Amino acid sequence: MKNYTINKGIGRTVEFKGLKAQYLFIFSGGLLAVLLLVMILYMANVNSYVCLMIGILFSLLITLQTFRLNKKYGEHGLMKQSAKKKHPQFIICRKAVKRYVKFNSKRVI
Repeated sequence: MKNYTINKGIGRTVEFKGLKAQYLFIFSGGLLAVLLLVMILYMANVNSYVCLMIGILFSLLITLQTFRLNKKYGEHGLMKQSAKKKHPQFIICRKAVKRYVKFNSKRVI
């Protein structure tokens, strides 16, 4: 009878070098955008050293920022922050209270 190894990572979020969940997408998308920017600048005949410096600077900024967000907010924190912005701070009631409360005069037997 064969012994099979059990995958103990079922149900866990994806993690790479400490980055979890949506931060992986932010990181990879940011680095892809930097790569495209450097390629466009290089094809526009900008000096290659300038292209390299811009690429290194922006990729360093994206890396530091995503790791900072990952450390600050955690796995689900960014989603909680975006959801918090969508909820109103106050509920404004401009009608009289009697209009909200309806009394049903029908008798149910």
